[in-house]
Amino acid sequence: MKMNHGINRATGWSIGLSITMIVAGALAIIVPPATGIAVTIMVGWLLMFGGCAQLAYGWHNRGGGGLLGAVLLGVLYVAAGGYIVLHPLVGLESLTIVLAAYLLAEAILEFVLSFQLRPLPGSGWLLLDGIITLVAAIMIWRTWPASTLWVIGTLVGISVLFSGVARLMISLTARRMTNGFPPEMQEPAHGH
Repeated sequence: MKMNHGINRATGWSIGLSITMIVAGALAIIVPPATGIAVTIMVGWLLMFGGCAQLAYGWHNRGGGGLLGAVLLGVLYVAAGGYIVLHPLVGLESLTIVLAAYLLAEAILEFVLSFQLRPLPGSGWLLLDGIITLVAAIMIWRTWPASTLWVIGTLVGISVLFSGVARLMISLTARRMTNGFPPEMQEPAHGH
């Protein structure tokens, strides 16, 4: 048995996962409203779980004097998460406008950083990234709330698709490298 048998097996699983991610990303891009609603519902559930954890923490540390604040925060999380789960389209609208604000802030920070790093090679890429991020923020902002149905789902789909492609390339490279090991680096067969 060769040493690279285990690595080939692991990269096989990784290649399978990569292809699954690529297909899931493509489906998310094709049907962005469904993806956006699914992401919104997941965020709602995460808020509710976080609220429950906050309530448990407050109860556990009630002797420390922070019980009222912890309970109020926990109730707020649970209520917001529950509302989002029960009304995912309203939650999706909120997430979309928050995303636009986030992208705007990110673009401003990228501009500042690109000018600070201007003498260094490659700083132009940061400036380009800032410009693209700013255009995306303005696009989302100007078309909101109509952009609600496509923005989150499309961006999640693009992210999953590119993560799958990157993982696939890394897995294929790892497989090629392990298959190219010289015989002296391969493990001898056991039981002989």
